[in-house]
Amino acid sequence: MTPADLSLTVLRAVRRAVDDGALRVDVPSRAKVERARPGGVGEYASSIALSLARPAGRSALDVAGILEERLRDVPGLRAVEITGPGFLNFTLQRDVDADLVRGVLAAGTSYGHGAALAGTVVRFAAVAEPRAVLVVEALVRLLRSQGADAEVGADGGERLHVYPGASGGHATDAVRWAFLRAAPHDRPLDPGPLLVPHERNPLFRVQYAYSRTRRLLVNARQLGFTPEPGRLGEPGQPGRLGEPGQYAESGQYGQPGQYVETGRPGHPGPPEHPDHASPLLRLLREHPLALLSAARHRAPDRVARQLEAVADALLAFQHTVLPLGDEKPSAAHRSRLALAEAAGTVLAGGLSVLGISAPDRI
Repeated sequence: MTPADLSLTVLRAVRRAVDDGALRVDVPSRAKVERARPGGVGEYASSIALSLARPAGRSALDVAGILEERLRDVPGLRAVEITGPGFLNFTLQRDVDADLVRGVLAAGTSYGHGAALAGTVVRFAAVAEPRAVLVVEALVRLLRSQGADAEVGADGGERLHVYPGASGGHATDAVRWAFLRAAPHDRPLDPGPLLVPHERNPLFRVQYAYSRTRRLLVNARQLGFTPEPGRLGEPGQPGRLGEPGQYAESGQYGQPGQYVETGRPGHPGPPEHPDHASPLLRLLREHPLALLSAARHRAPDRVARQLEAVADALLAFQHTVLPLGDEKPSAAHRSRLALAEAAGTVLAGGLSVLGISAPDRI
């Protein structure tokens, strides 16, 4: 269950309560669901009961209790709890992780596309300024990915405030990232540093992370196994460090505590028992909402930030994918490989929305 699915699930609970006569309110158009704050309960939280309390003429705790009754047995939810004045807190079932990965792989680079904005018509005014052209083009792709009817060139269409930027001619990947990574109303990034293959270059990290997933698939085939969504192994036990210099080409660790062939020399090694899969799974779940939010707020920079987060989580996870030494490929390795492939799919899809290439090898 993704955050978008959870939001729809909460709305369905409100509709059921209204249909049952338990609540007398107008069903809102959407239910806001966000990550639980540090120290909070569960993984996600919603304040919808607080917003419905006054129009329902009930306390927020009463409204939360009514909704909780209709959310108890929903597939994909392990627990629903009420905290504070009436917050609903959700914990997802861990066995839905495999379904998430399958869903990403089945959708391909269209994962996160949907029909939330179906029926919305957006017409952008024609623009000539180089950065504005790229921003509007990216927004048209974003809006269409969410079901909107969007195009550019209409008289009297929507006009965006875009801080100008000089492309110097051809709109390269570096220029596109420089123009789109900053919010449209902010000064664009300098494209120069984005041409340097270095860990401080966010575009390089995103493209490199995608290329790593392609290489992991090749290396796995050479070792005789293929991706298969399933259990990722016990949390906190994703793998172990190799001998110095071992599996350097495949992105494992070489000298203790040093990244090898990852584009991040000197990067410290992982903790002894990390759970690298959880951040990556969370980001894959949140990707559909990130695309929808970027479309609604006319903010392609949100897509770029999402891709950076996915790339960094993938680079922290990718060293756990392949067997080490004499270790035999296991079901956990196949599951990790599937997760890595899903993350690469999300990176490729997001880059496509921005009009940026996803090279198989760097």
